[in-house]
Amino acid sequence: MVGLVARTGQFERSLKAGEYQFQPDLNLLQVLSKIVEGKSIDHQIQFIEGWTFKEFLVELSKKANLKQTLAEADTDAVLESLGILEQHPEGWFFPDTYNFNTGQTDLSILQRSHDRMKEILEQEWENRSPDLPYETAYECLIAASIIQKESSVDEEFPIIAGVIVNRLNKGMRLQMDPTVIYGLGGIDGPLKRSELDRDTPYNTYTRSGFPPTPIAMPGLAAIQAAARPAETSYLYFVSRGDGTHQFSNTIDEHLKAVRNYRSIVEKQG
Repeated sequence: MVGLVARTGQFERSLKAGEYQFQPDLNLLQVLSKIVEGKSIDHQIQFIEGWTFKEFLVELSKKANLKQTLAEADTDAVLESLGILEQHPEGWFFPDTYNFNTGQTDLSILQRSHDRMKEILEQEWENRSPDLPYETAYECLIAASIIQKESSVDEEFPIIAGVIVNRLNKGMRLQMDPTVIYGLGGIDGPLKRSELDRDTPYNTYTRSGFPPTPIAMPGLAAIQAAARPAETSYLYFVSRGDGTHQFSNTIDEHLKAVRNYRSIVEKQG
């Protein structure tokens, strides 16, 4: 017994906090060894590409194993604690699956997500195509967020990025529906003409250039597309009704594609 106490005592300072699962046939030394090795239970949280900051917070709040610190937190205080200089959190957190142990804080998950986004954005901005019509990595992040919300097909991302570049180079307004929706705080049903005409800082139909901030959290493919757009002459695109888009060079081609899309919608009822 004395020998057992002596052996267990040597573990005391090496025990690692966490949540552990043990087989019923383990003896005390085996249990202590597992705790010393830190083989605690991993939990996961998944942030989806295209989610907003609010959706990130909702997902964090669902995790009972996380220590909840953000429910009453002021957004400005959160940004300051994470070292985010911009006054808006949108776009600054990388959507991915993150492992965590019981007792970690929700803020620590945001910190990891933010650090990952900074790392990826800096890397992709350094490797960007020359002569892009946006001057900063932050504008690249804004472009990536628009690309992410415009399509669910990764293969289309560089083409959509090319459309954004072409429209900016020609002094055309971006006219991207997701920016309008974000500025309105979301909508119910299809976007109406009256909503397209309603001016907000995010309405790229009524205002030139980029919206003031990203509109979502873009994934890697969207960021890469924004940094290295496809070389294309396209200026327009519209849904085909199957999840993909019809791209056009001229307004006449685009209007024809729009009519085709509306016909599909009408047939679907």
